[in-house]
Amino acid sequence: MSGRQRWTSADVPDQDGRVAVITGANSGIGWETAKVLAGRGAAVVLACRDIGRAKDAAARIQAADLRAAVGVVRLDLASLASVREAAEEIVARHQAVDLLVNNAGLMWTPHGRTEDGFEQQFGVNHLGHFALTGLLLGHMSAVPGSRVVTVSSNGHRQGRMDFDDLQSERAYNRVAAYGRSKLANLMFTYELQDRLAAAGARTAALAAHPGGVQTDLLRHAPAWFKAVNWAIGGLVTHDAAAGALPTLRAATDPAAKGGEYYGPDGRFATTGHPVRVSSNARSHEGEARRRLWRESERLTGVTFPV
Repeated sequence: MSGRQRWTSADVPDQDGRVAVITGANSGIGWETAKVLAGRGAAVVLACRDIGRAKDAAARIQAADLRAAVGVVRLDLASLASVREAAEEIVARHQAVDLLVNNAGLMWTPHGRTEDGFEQQFGVNHLGHFALTGLLLGHMSAVPGSRVVTVSSNGHRQGRMDFDDLQSERAYNRVAAYGRSKLANLMFTYELQDRLAAAGARTAALAAHPGGVQTDLLRHAPAWFKAVNWAIGGLVTHDAAAGALPTLRAATDPAAKGGEYYGPDGRFATTGHPVRVSSNARSHEGEARRRLWRESERLTGVTFPV
């Protein structure tokens, strides 16, 4: 494929025989990702906190394509116990997992704690996905072409990894906490890829960001932001189907490689077609990445097989 061509969902190759687990797939870009993968033949697992909404989402996919194989599993990323239960259920149902899409997330929430006492944006966006990946990786690492795709954000550029206050105990700023969690997503992806490559695993780790998308993720945004977004949103946002394309490319493009990051190619990287993009220097800092990994293992109690 020429680099000048615009990659779309029509470029997703056949997924027959593959198992794809997608977190937060009951709406938004997660649902759009699930719909496309199921339509290409993948057996898709919607891993969601609200099982009722997950079943409704599965029914909508199957209504559009009666051949679609869609299952649901309850996953609350704010609870490590729930993460373990979900991983056990997925492993029991499927002999292997080809694709894990760490998509679910929180944005700009008021201060809160997860069931395990973590600041909720860091706990859900990073630690919950870190734990889920570690618990499923043994079911993936021998599978040819398997991938872990973690959804980050342009917000990672505002992130700072303060290892002395990862849980925002001294002070809480919801925008800064979101940026930290999205920076963690990228640091995790790059460190995971290095470890997978060193272990000779067949799994690759990639990341993506959707650009600007009008989804439920904005429900905690300040009133001024919502007003501005309503006024000019069409200039800097696209719909959830377009927002899912970077994830889909990272997940399925045969030319995509471990350690790559995909996002929209338009102005300000908020809209457009998916291409390989760069992340900030902080996301690549080797010692910081390794320290975050050690802290994440300590906090979650999950160690990886690589």
